Amino acid sequence: MSEFSFEDTLRVTTNFYDKAKNDFMIGYHFRVIDDFDQHIPRIARFWFLQLNGKFYQDQKEMYQVLPKHMPLGIKKGEVGRWVTLFKETLESEDSELCSKWMNRIENFQKIFLNSPQLYSS
Repeated sequence: MSEFSFEDTLRVTTNFYDKAKNDFMIGYHFRVIDDFDQHIPRIARFWFLQLNGKFYQDQKEMYQVLPKHMPLGIKKGEVGRWVTLFKETLESEDSELCSKWMNRIENFQKIFLNSPQLYSS
């Protein structure tokens, strides 16, 4: 398998956010959005494109996700929790491409942690 299928990407994304919505540390970010489940396919499309190298290949373009997250008031520790939950979700997968996804998650972690404009003082 050389690419993630959209169906696989959607399944992993859905599984992750099912965990994240109920998480004691970061779940509140998702529970306050009434129609959050309607966003899951959009988030899955983002990851599908990321994983298959069809979008956001340039680091500068990846920063476009930051403005969408700025209003959330994310704390640095919450980024770490998001990464931990995502990695746990990926570890339960069989796919040979999960290591590629984990690498992308780590890249986003670095970007988020090195973006002081995201964090409230």
